[in-house]
Amino acid sequence: MIWIVFIATLGISFWASSRVRSQFRRYSTVSSWSGLTGAQAARRILNEEGLHDVDITLTPGELSDHYDPSTRTLALSESVFHGNSLSAVGVAAHEAGHAIQHAHAYQPLMWRMLAVRTTSTASWVLMIAPLVLGLLGKFILGLTIAVVCLAILMAFNLITLPVEFDASRRAKTALVNSRIIAPGPEADGVNAVLNAAGFTYVAAFLSSLAWFVLRLVELLGLTSNDD
Repeated sequence: MIWIVFIATLGISFWASSRVRSQFRRYSTVSSWSGLTGAQAARRILNEEGLHDVDITLTPGELSDHYDPSTRTLALSESVFHGNSLSAVGVAAHEAGHAIQHAHAYQPLMWRMLAVRTTSTASWVLMIAPLVLGLLGKFILGLTIAVVCLAILMAFNLITLPVEFDASRRAKTALVNSRIIAPGPEADGVNAVLNAAGFTYVAAFLSSLAWFVLRLVELLGLTSNDD
């Protein structure tokens, strides 16, 4: 069962990652009618929301774009920062959507920000504690800790879903309203890129859910046998 879950979750994660890269590359060759770069598009959207104090910076890597709420900074990869394609403006607008969420205290984003440190700790505990406790012969305790950590990771991935889908919804609306892209085929192209990106978060949640259920069933089986 462990191997089935491992292969299934690995497969869905690989498929989701491959799809978003495929869609991004496909629409990275299609320029928006406005000709704005990703950085310019993000700046226009932020300015229209009154968020003049949010900085936009260049970050290394491919699809490494993100919004940092601690510094109120949009970090855009080179192809997004300088590119004027549908992919570039779509991704940039998505990250601007997170900045808008932050400014409006969008509740799921606030929850995710609070949960980041706990989730990071749970990841480390999940990797170390069950192994150490297993070597000491305390299998049930180790498995219990693993289940708790997996529940935290699953909850974090669940909270992430509305945050990401709402940011994409804001991006799609803002791009058209700001006249950065035209309705019709251009909007469809942006939708394809952002929808593919959104599925990577669905895949992450499904993977964490599968591992949580597997370990929980294993734990319940061991405890029932002991009884």
